[in-house]
Amino acid sequence: MRRPNPRGQTLVEFALILPLFILILVGIFDGGRLVFAYHTVNNAAREGGREATVNQTIADIQARAAQHAVALEIAAADVDVDFRLPAAGSAPGSCDFAIGTQQIYGCLAVVQVRYQYVAATPIIGALIGPMWVTGEVRFPVEFNCVGAGCPLGS
Repeated sequence: MRRPNPRGQTLVEFALILPLFILILVGIFDGGRLVFAYHTVNNAAREGGREATVNQTIADIQARAAQHAVALEIAAADVDVDFRLPAAGSAPGSCDFAIGTQQIYGCLAVVQVRYQYVAATPIIGALIGPMWVTGEVRFPVEFNCVGAGCPLGS
C-alpha cells in the first residue's frame, strides 16, 4: 500500500496562507508609515512653534514648519499659524492685533500642521480611507520681532 504524497497538500496550504501573510506584512509597513507621518508632523509643528516664539512673520513660520516636513511634501499652505490670548477657549487670531507691539508677550503662538495620510496598499486604503494627521503646538511668545532679521529668521 502506497502512502499519499503530502507535497500537493503543502502547496495548497501555502497558496492559502501567502496572501494573508503578505497583507499582514504590508499592513505593518503602512502602520510604520503612519507613525512616521505622525512624528514628522509633530516635529514640524514644534519647529514652526519655535520660530513663532521669536519671529511673528507668518510666512517665515510656515516656511520653517514646511522645511522640517520635507519627507511628507507638506506645503506652507498646510501650516496654520495664529496668535491667541492664553485664556482657555480664546478664539483663533484673538492676539493678531498685538503682532509687532509689546502686547505680543502675553500671547500664545499656535502652530498647526496638517497632512493627509493615504495607505500605500489598496486593500488597507479601502478599509481605513484617507486619514488626517495633525500636529499642534502652543508656545508663549518670547521675543517681539517681525521680519527676516529675527533670531531664527529664514
